[in-house]
Amino acid sequence: MARPRLHDPDEVLDTTEQLIARSGPAAVTIRAIAGATGMSNGALYHSFGSRSGLVGQTWIRAARRFLEVQAELVDAGLSAGGGSQPAARAVVGAADAPAVFAERFPASSVILHALRRSDLLGDGLPEDISEEISRLERQLIGLMIRLSVAMWDRKDAAAVDVITTCVVDLPTSILLTRDRLGKPTAREHLRAAVRAILSVGPPPVESVPRIQEMS
Repeated sequence: MARPRLHDPDEVLDTTEQLIARSGPAAVTIRAIAGATGMSNGALYHSFGSRSGLVGQTWIRAARRFLEVQAELVDAGLSAGGGSQPAARAVVGAADAPAVFAERFPASSVILHALRRSDLLGDGLPEDISEEISRLERQLIGLMIRLSVAMWDRKDAAAVDVITTCVVDLPTSILLTRDRLGKPTAREHLRAAVRAILSVGPPPVESVPRIQEMS
């Protein structure tokens, strides 16, 4: 009797990712993934629990990859010698992460843009995936606090908010919503905008209400 074929979970996630990138999230069904991978419907349900679990795991893998790329760029900025301030280079690197990520993992990049956290959360999402999404969000917040401390030796809400503007708001506005990830000039505009905001910095500590401080 022939042994059943063993499937690498990453191959299934690759297939799901490619299907979402090509046809959108609605195209993902257990039947479609089974047909593309050769797995049975039952094997997919056993491995991922549900369609929501499969899509959630695909999104989580993409998010982990993104945070790894972003952390790598931050570490490179902080460790590089000479030139401009290392902390500022690290913030610029974190802001540029969506473009670098899209170059390295194009399908994963599409996943993060096509599916927002709010799209994933719902009654059908397994609890372990919801918990992992929350953990990844805390990881991102931790990175922004790290950058704020590196820049100004501060981790109050006002200082972290400036980093959030640089790392989240500006890339979203300049690169993502206008589909400019592959535009070198747009990336230069992003870097210039980040440097300009960092040059202004957060308000003085004395003007920040203590209730807004982050532990």
